[in-house]
Amino acid sequence: MPAGRLTRFILLPELEFTEMYAEDGRYAVLASYKKSDFEVCPRCAALSKSVYDHRVVTVKDAPLREKNVRLRIRKRRFWCKPCKKPFTEPVPGISKGKRHTARFRRELLWRCENFSDLKKVRRSMDCSSGFMYKALYEELALKRREKTYPWPSRIGIDEHSFQRDKATGRTKFVSFIIDQKNKKAFEAVDGRSVGELEASLKHIPGRENVELATMDLCEVYRQYIKRNFVNAKIIADKFHVVRLLNPAINRYRKEITGDKRKLPVRRLLLRNGSKVSFHVRSALWKWLDQHPDLRELYYYKEEIHRLYRNTSYHRARESMIRLIDRMGGSRLPEVQTLRRTLRSWFNEILNYFKWRLTNARVEGYNNVAKLIKKRAYGYRSFENYRLRLLNACA
Repeated sequence: MPAGRLTRFILLPELEFTEMYAEDGRYAVLASYKKSDFEVCPRCAALSKSVYDHRVVTVKDAPLREKNVRLRIRKRRFWCKPCKKPFTEPVPGISKGKRHTARFRRELLWRCENFSDLKKVRRSMDCSSGFMYKALYEELALKRREKTYPWPSRIGIDEHSFQRDKATGRTKFVSFIIDQKNKKAFEAVDGRSVGELEASLKHIPGRENVELATMDLCEVYRQYIKRNFVNAKIIADKFHVVRLLNPAINRYRKEITGDKRKLPVRRLLLRNGSKVSFHVRSALWKWLDQHPDLRELYYYKEEIHRLYRNTSYHRARESMIRLIDRMGGSRLPEVQTLRRTLRSWFNEILNYFKWRLTNARVEGYNNVAKLIKKRAYGYRSFENYRLRLLNACA
């Protein structure tokens, strides 16, 4: 038997192979021992060559070709003369007090990330559910600590739902922060108030590094950015601006056509008019002439799309000022509400034309968050959810 090759690929470093046999038809047991001339006392760091006695321990190792592997190691206990106490020799790759190897934990983490069902992971690794969850989140927490770094220069922030509060029936939200520069998740916070954000993120250094922050039209996030990042410029997300009138258009349209989602006019009213053919656009305007209120809403919706077709900051600023002035003469409350929103977010909307940065990556990672919750059928612990989310989006 090529014992040297077996030792290199299966056994841990410093272990010598003795024999291999099957146990209960389920495990491949590899008997071994550690070969060394002396050991160092973990208490006083004194060298010891005096063997006190022997112990045989069995530890779980990573499966080999879908066969569960157990290492049966004959350990020596050395006598430390300065301490006058025995100690057990350590084995590289096995932490103190553990009955499994570091390779076993890494394999468990890989399967938890790639298998769709954690029950299959538990069966394939032949471990309990409690051990599986404990080892999984310990490894995720370790990986997360290794990947922490100060605030980046560009961030995006948005929220998504987490769970429903059983006491009040309200939906709990998670604030999700994305590193736009490195294209990965940065942090997740339980809640979306300014106080919760400041309490959870105050330990992260480098706030002066943040230069750009993208977000939807959320006043809470704007206040948080202004209070904590003095050098940051806020950019209102383009997608959330151009869809401001969509709910009102749908409501007015339902009063005319009813709630028929397959009507062609439903999609045409919400679509960017510049991407519709001339003949279809002409027919749509003729139909809108019969409904003045809906026509006015559609007109201002198209004006916002036209605003974003400007190629420079100064042209966009002039176009936006003219648009806000025209809205002042409208009698529709939806148009007046839109006018107040555009005035409140005037600078943030125009900042898009300087840097052309959107919140698209944050919305994409929100879809990843939905898949993570769906695969787990929901989470009870926010900390566990945070570790899974940040690891998946890193």
